[in-house]
Amino acid sequence: MSSRLRDAFREQGESCAALGSPFMARLMTLLGARLQPGTPLSDRLFAWPGDVGPRGASVPLRLAGALHALRLSGHGELTAVYPPATVDDETLWRAIERALATEAQTIGRFIDSPPQTNEVRRAAVLVALAHWLAARAPLPIRLLELGASAGLNLSFDRFGVELGGHRRGAEAPALILRPDWRGTLPPASPFTVVARQGVDLAPIDIGQAGDRLRLRAYLWPDQTERLALTDAAISVAGPPPARGDAIDWLSGRLAPARGTLLLVYSTVAWQYFPVPSQSRGRALIEAAGAAATADAPLAWFGMEADDATPGAGLALRLWPGDLRIDLGRADFHGRWVDWRAPEVSWP
Repeated sequence: MSSRLRDAFREQGESCAALGSPFMARLMTLLGARLQPGTPLSDRLFAWPGDVGPRGASVPLRLAGALHALRLSGHGELTAVYPPATVDDETLWRAIERALATEAQTIGRFIDSPPQTNEVRRAAVLVALAHWLAARAPLPIRLLELGASAGLNLSFDRFGVELGGHRRGAEAPALILRPDWRGTLPPASPFTVVARQGVDLAPIDIGQAGDRLRLRAYLWPDQTERLALTDAAISVAGPPPARGDAIDWLSGRLAPARGTLLLVYSTVAWQYFPVPSQSRGRALIEAAGAAATADAPLAWFGMEADDATPGAGLALRLWPGDLRIDLGRADFHGRWVDWRAPEVSWP
């Protein structure tokens, strides 16, 4: 059983290194090598049922999030060893080991819930998509986000994006995203969002201090830009997403509204829906697409893992006409975008 958890720490560490977090890679390595059964907390971790890795329960990220939450809450010993502090492995491990012992109950409560992030940098793709859609169907946009977490990216129209010296998005943005942009620039056609709704199984209410802490705790301690962007997005966010099953929620919200474009989207969320839910959701969206008209079009977009690499695929379907558009690929955290949107006329 212990090898499952140690393998999960190793895999998560490799992922953190690839995603630009040397501290998290180091933390995962230390936990994988030195964490031992023998306490109620560690015994629970080693006996965790099912897949404990990044494609399952993400136990390593739960534990790392709990430790970061302690640090963000003012835990003195962890603050002294977490970035921007620089300490050796022995000093870091002693602080972690003591926190695991003295804060076991707090950590245990934190890890009851799965990791919950709301990666703001993914919104660069949403801004580009909205410009692209507006160039072909200059209609106000209604948003439905599936797996919306805290709903921060429902406000993407309030963000700006720097693309090699060019600006897209809001004229007076609450924050500016600066991905490594490859490929053509999205058109500068203005777009307007007139309605926005989101849903999540366990939404984060940023109006609650505990929820804000959980959201920030899952941002990696050495990636201060992510923390700053998240804080800026929180400042302009709307009400929390609805709580519920995404497909059940979606079923009553796909009716066309003349004079608007309906955009249904997910960013690294659809891939985690159970296969039966994906099938049911696909059927609902396709049925709504069949009823779409030129003055009430439907767009379905996903930034999701697929069979290709690197990063996530950017897949778009448009109705009427059921056009299937490959928009390119993007880093899972939005650090880079390879934009390949074609020049496609709206039917």
